[in-house]
Amino acid sequence: MLLSSLRTTILYGCRNARETFHYSSRSPHLRQWFVNRCRRTITAEAGATAGTSAVPNTATNRIVGRWLLGCSGLVVGAIVLGGVTRLTESGLSMVDWHLVREMKPPRSQAEWEAEFSKYQQFPEFKIMNHEMTLPEFKFIFYMEWGHRMWGRLVGIAYILPTIYFWKKGYFSRSMKGKVLGLCGFVFFQGLLGWYMVKSGLEEKPESHDIPRVSQYRLSAHLGSALLLYCASLWIGLTQLLPAHKLAETKHIMQLRRYARGTAGLVFLTALSGAFVAGLDAGLVYNSFPKMGDRWIPDDLLAFSPTLKNFFENPTTVQFDHRILGISSLAAITGLYLFSRRMLLPRRAKIALSLLAAAACGQVVLGISTLLLYVPTPLAATHQSGSVALLSLAIWVLAELRKMPK
Repeated sequence: MLLSSLRTTILYGCRNARETFHYSSRSPHLRQWFVNRCRRTITAEAGATAGTSAVPNTATNRIVGRWLLGCSGLVVGAIVLGGVTRLTESGLSMVDWHLVREMKPPRSQAEWEAEFSKYQQFPEFKIMNHEMTLPEFKFIFYMEWGHRMWGRLVGIAYILPTIYFWKKGYFSRSMKGKVLGLCGFVFFQGLLGWYMVKSGLEEKPESHDIPRVSQYRLSAHLGSALLLYCASLWIGLTQLLPAHKLAETKHIMQLRRYARGTAGLVFLTALSGAFVAGLDAGLVYNSFPKMGDRWIPDDLLAFSPTLKNFFENPTTVQFDHRILGISSLAAITGLYLFSRRMLLPRRAKIALSLLAAAACGQVVLGISTLLLYVPTPLAATHQSGSVALLSLAIWVLAELRKMPK
C-alpha cells in the first residue's frame, strides 16, 4: 500500500512537472520552484501514508497473544508452587505480609532466629510443630517465600508489558478493557492470598482441629487463580490462532455447547480439589472404587444442616470430588466420540484427542494419589494435571469458536 501510494505520487508529480516545464524553461527560478514543490508533495504524501498503517494489526496481535500465553504459564507455575506449599504444610511459616520488605529473606543467624520466634507465637507451631528446629523452619519458610516471590513476578509480567503495549497502541478498545481486568485480578489475587493465610494464623480455642487455612478461602484463592489463567489463555489463543470457517450446522452448534459444558465441569472438578486439600479429605478413605467397604459411606451426611456436609465434611468432599472426576471423564469421552461424527479441522481434532487422553491420565493419577495416601510428588502432579486438562479444554473451545463478524 505504501509503495503504490508513493509510485502514484511520484508519477503525478513528474507529470505535472513535465507539463509546466515548457512554460518554466524561460525562468530558472520558476523551474526550481516547481521541482521543490514536487519534492515536498512526495514527502508529505509518504508521511501521511505511513501514518495510516493500522495499529493494532496482525503482527501486534501475535505479540500480545504470545505475551498473554507467557503470563498464563507463569500463573500455572504459581498454582503448582502453591499446591506444593500446601502439601508440605509451609503456607503458615511467614506470619506477616509486606509488599516490598519481605522480598529480602533473613540472612544472618539473628534474623533467622527473630523470624522463627515470630512463627513460634502462632497456633501451628504450638500445636503441630513445637519440636521443629531452625533448619526445618528454614525449609518451610523458603517454600512460602518462593511462592510469594513468584506471585510478585506474575504481577510484574502483567503490569509492565501492559503499560508498554498501551503506549505503543497495541491494544484495541475491547482489548484495553480485558487487559485492565486481568491486571486488576492479579492485584486481587495477592490480597486474597494474604486473606487466606490469616485464617490459619488465628487462635481458635473452641476448635480441636489442627491449624489450617479456611477451605473456603483456599478455594477462593485457587478459583481466582484458575479464572486468571483461563482468561489469559483464552485471550492469548484467540489472538494467535485464526478462527476456523466452520459451517454453522446443527451438529457443530451442539458440539460447541457440549464443549462449553465439559470445560465448566472440568473447572468445577479442579475447584473441588481445593476443598479436598483444605480439609485433608484425601486421607479419610484410601480405597477405590468403594469408600471403605461401602459405595456410599455412613458418615456422608453426618453434619447438620445437610448443606454443611458439602463444604466441611471431609467424607462428603472426597465423595463429591470422586463423582466430579468420573463425570468429567465421561463427559470428555462423550465429547470426543461425538466429534468423530463430523468433519473438523486438523487442529481441533488434535485438541480433542489430547483432551481425551489427558482425562484418562488425570483419573489414573487421582486414584493412585488416593491409594498411596497422598504422597507429595504424586499429589502435586495430580494438581498440575488438572490445570493441563483445563488448558486443553480451553484450547478445544478456541478451535471451535465462531468466526468474528
